[in-house]
Amino acid sequence: MALSTSRRADPDIGTAIKHFRDDMNRLCESLARVIVGQEALIRDMVSAMLAGGHILLEGYPGLGKTHLAKGLACCIGVPMSRVQCTPDLMPADITGSEVLLRAEDDREHRLEFRPGPIFAPMVLVDEINRATPKTQAALLEAMQERQVTAAGRSHRLPDPFWLIATQNPIEIEGTFPLPEAQTDRFLFKLSVGYPAVDAMLRLIDISLDEEPTENMNAVISLQRISEMMALCREVVIADEMKRAAVSLVLATHPEHGAGSEEARRHFRYGASPRGLQALLRAARVRALQSGRGHMAADDIASVALPALRHRVLLNIESEMDGIAIDSALERVIGSWRRSI
Repeated sequence: MALSTSRRADPDIGTAIKHFRDDMNRLCESLARVIVGQEALIRDMVSAMLAGGHILLEGYPGLGKTHLAKGLACCIGVPMSRVQCTPDLMPADITGSEVLLRAEDDREHRLEFRPGPIFAPMVLVDEINRATPKTQAALLEAMQERQVTAAGRSHRLPDPFWLIATQNPIEIEGTFPLPEAQTDRFLFKLSVGYPAVDAMLRLIDISLDEEPTENMNAVISLQRISEMMALCREVVIADEMKRAAVSLVLATHPEHGAGSEEARRHFRYGASPRGLQALLRAARVRALQSGRGHMAADDIASVALPALRHRVLLNIESEMDGIAIDSALERVIGSWRRSI
């Protein structure tokens, strides 16, 4: 198994990859026992977490988006704070604020920063599109730079730090769609689908009278998660794979010479360089999951849809024709895969 120079001499690297796969499978299986019928979603969510990225969950009400986030936090034994977004939510309600404290002798006063709910290893921002643009923007620095600035002072967030946001795609009244700069900071956008009939029958058995995520225990420690994340960063990305990933991102750009015919027909904007980073970070996880210490084209293809679907925009004509971003992007990915 080929890993970067710092680990290449390690005779146990094959064992490390095996342990990675075993622990990732154990984590996914634990979640699948309480979030039934969403195995592919769970694997994508765990992959995004191990890649160190933030996750945007989109789906209809009642499909278990919140419970999935809570279950993930329980499985790795980290405290999770929750922000329920409403139009009257203010930025300080998330990031925290400075408060004036009075000394016991009543002679001196001082300002002290009181951290908000963003200062947790895992933060669930529920119904993020119900918050106003001003409040949504308060998350930008935290998501990108892992810090919060208040009164000219920067306050570091926990490391690792994950933000999981949910939104309902069918609600319009009282919502504020996320701007492109905000969605671009999510490593994955995951669509939460409707469970099959057999999954719904199992759901009745395990959650009719209680919430199963409330009784979940940690199956992997946070220290182990940090080790797995570090191993992901050691996966070798050959120059050929770097060029392949760049070509896929450029294929989504309608105005670029390397843009695909599908992109020129349907897209208004293509994926950003941050999308390229997300693509490779997530593909490293898939490489280890497949038992390899180096990246392959299949790893990139397997994460391309969740990594890019929120980074491309349809043109007006395609929107009016009812073209789905996923279907157009899948054709771009398929054409790219056949060309390399």
